[in-house]
Amino acid sequence: MSIKFGTDGWRAIIAEEFTFGNVERVAQATADYWAANLVAGTERKVIVGYDRRFLSDAFGRRTAEVFAGNGFQVVLTPCPTPTPSVSYAVKDQHAIGGVMITASHNPPAFNGFKLKSYFGGSSESSTCQAVEKLLDHNPVRAKSLAEAVKGKQIRIKDVRPAHYAALKRLVDFKLIAKSKLRFAHEALFGVGAGCFEELLAGTTCRVTTLNGQHDVMFGGINPEPVKQNYGRSAAFLKQHPHDICLVTDGDADRVGGMDGRGNYLTTHQLICLLLHHFIVNRKGRGRVVKALTTTSMMDKMCEAYGLELVETGVGFKYIAAEMIKGGVLLGAEESGGIGFPGHIPERDGIAAGLMLLELLATERVPVNKLLANLVKQFGPHHYGRIDTHFPLEKRGALMEFLQKNPPVKLLRSPLADVKTYDGVKFVAQDSSWLMLRGSGTEPILRIYAEAKSDADARKLLQAGMRLTRQV
Repeated sequence: MSIKFGTDGWRAIIAEEFTFGNVERVAQATADYWAANLVAGTERKVIVGYDRRFLSDAFGRRTAEVFAGNGFQVVLTPCPTPTPSVSYAVKDQHAIGGVMITASHNPPAFNGFKLKSYFGGSSESSTCQAVEKLLDHNPVRAKSLAEAVKGKQIRIKDVRPAHYAALKRLVDFKLIAKSKLRFAHEALFGVGAGCFEELLAGTTCRVTTLNGQHDVMFGGINPEPVKQNYGRSAAFLKQHPHDICLVTDGDADRVGGMDGRGNYLTTHQLICLLLHHFIVNRKGRGRVVKALTTTSMMDKMCEAYGLELVETGVGFKYIAAEMIKGGVLLGAEESGGIGFPGHIPERDGIAAGLMLLELLATERVPVNKLLANLVKQFGPHHYGRIDTHFPLEKRGALMEFLQKNPPVKLLRSPLADVKTYDGVKFVAQDSSWLMLRGSGTEPILRIYAEAKSDADARKLLQAGMRLTRQV
């Protein structure tokens, strides 16, 4: 059976394609790749972590056994662990790489195998493709967990404390600690549950964790920071107001939010708040990196403050590649993945949550007032997205049609630019835009739009739907 890596690792349905046999094959191919591609300054060591999904712990153990069988030292987490904690451990412990057993925000039936490279971020496409080519190259070699633990080849160790200590250094933790902020954390039944309580224990902050219990069915939702998954917590916040509600996804590498009364905050709004904080309060400079499906308010902010903006394809690995070069102030993508300088070149939902608390502790102004100030300065930006079924075999023809037949204008504004390096994005003179791109692995077409009003964003999405019928 062929195994394909998508935007971030390999994901499949548990017991259909995501089986112990296939996880062993991928782990063996990864071990073969790292054994043949050792990096100077790293150790022959692998960090293995896992999330709260069905059998994730068992898949994690089996992965660790395969690396041990291939002569690697392995650090295996003793409990479900956030993806950024594993990524941080890879870099901090000079490991050759890491594996995170997670399907992130996918439906509960899925699980996944994410590769982390020595620098502490998602492996590049070239690495994933090289691992794919090594599948079934060698028979699976494994050593039982008991034997490997006894021989000190597998060490079972919690990697969260070191990550949490790094987060406290990354933010102005003293300021947050004395801020008396009262905030909620919607954990979406994922591994982020309890992390803010642990980080802020003994401070003046009061944390209310919502949907923090371990439930492999995620309470009947996909653990993704999107509005339709916030119903329960929004109802709670209307009754019990807080200063803000932070949201983390299933493996806690992405952030979402609501205001203190349960009103939805888009990931774009959160990204712009953080960019404002880094420029205005932290007096930061540097390149700003964004995936091309992210709000154009970022473009306007960079222009106003004289900062270089770099736009990448969709997938945090492209942002990570820019962060590794250095000199980046902030890296962000539409799905709520945000990376920070002086940390790891990786999205970190817990770091992003703490940074938002630092912003509130600094400005002492309600989050809605901060957002209103941004709109006053840079104008309204309303965003929409549709995921629609679209046959894989027709996608190439659609993209070619769009490139050759761009619209003359978007709604009332003449077309200013067409970007074609990841899907096709049409940008109008008034900065509104419409974009169509295919999912990395599924017969799904994503249509994105941004305009000055909700109604106009919806009209652009409908225009996008009409374009799909041209092929």
